[in-house]
Amino acid sequence: MFNIIGRRRFYFLLSGLLIAPGIVALLLWGLRLGVDFTGGSLLEVRLAQSPPPAAVRDVFVENGVTEVSVVTSTDPSGRSSYNIRLPALETPRKNEILARLEERFGTVTEDRFETVGPAVSAETTRNALYATGLAALAILGYLTFAFRQVPKPWRYGACAVVALLHDTLLVLGLWAIFGRFFGLEVDSLFVTAILTVIGFSVHDTIVVFDRIRENVRRFHGESFERIANFSVNQTLDRSINTGLATIFTLTALLLMGGSTIRNFVLVLLIGIISGTYSSIFNATCLLVVWENGDLTRFWQRLTGRRRPVPVAAGA
Repeated sequence: MFNIIGRRRFYFLLSGLLIAPGIVALLLWGLRLGVDFTGGSLLEVRLAQSPPPAAVRDVFVENGVTEVSVVTSTDPSGRSSYNIRLPALETPRKNEILARLEERFGTVTEDRFETVGPAVSAETTRNALYATGLAALAILGYLTFAFRQVPKPWRYGACAVVALLHDTLLVLGLWAIFGRFFGLEVDSLFVTAILTVIGFSVHDTIVVFDRIRENVRRFHGESFERIANFSVNQTLDRSINTGLATIFTLTALLLMGGSTIRNFVLVLLIGIISGTYSSIFNATCLLVVWENGDLTRFWQRLTGRRRPVPVAAGA
């Protein structure tokens, strides 16, 4: 049996090292928001030739569209496409510019065109924040109710929420880095993927916590740390097998799927890997730390507070 709980400090340290660069990137650069959140148009095309992005941008500037950014991407088959982000563009105007591109660079294949107004983008942003916040609150409430027969059941819900925050922060941090260096944007599909990752992470965590609840009743009088470690080992095969099956499927989609869903699949892949890790090595370890009172002692040391020392009778 693996002593997973006994090595909890190592797992906490590893999680911190994985999340820290992303948090720095979020603070420095933020997320590169797509048209779903900022408004405007997004055009994805393939050209017969392979001109540099600057040459493609020049065609738009020559036709009166000055605020435009062009990023290239390549699918597994080696085919290049151009992701063009620009202010809201009407279809007739877009077709006119595509004709100019065809004159200069050969046949143009349009793969994607989206236009979102500022009012819709603001509503999308609000809904994304509401959906994420409500999901976390619903998970906390559900787990508190489901584990109401054990002492302090809200701790189970809180630890599950912390684990999903770990997964969310990891994905957001990596996306801030990817947006800075590779031009990846946050769109409505990104939010969908994040909510899916949250669901997967919580589902895996609940399986472990449910086994802990059963074993607490079976091994009454045993230390909580040993019960938790035994429970994690009981569910370890199931957690790893479920995670690997999902990871293999997403990897196949990432390598062979279309370019329009590639970013969505990449978010899911990163999130599922993180969710599998956090369910095994973070959520239960955090629950043990809390049950042992380590968090209370850490807070007391941090704030300089000490429990009063009892005075012996007659002193």
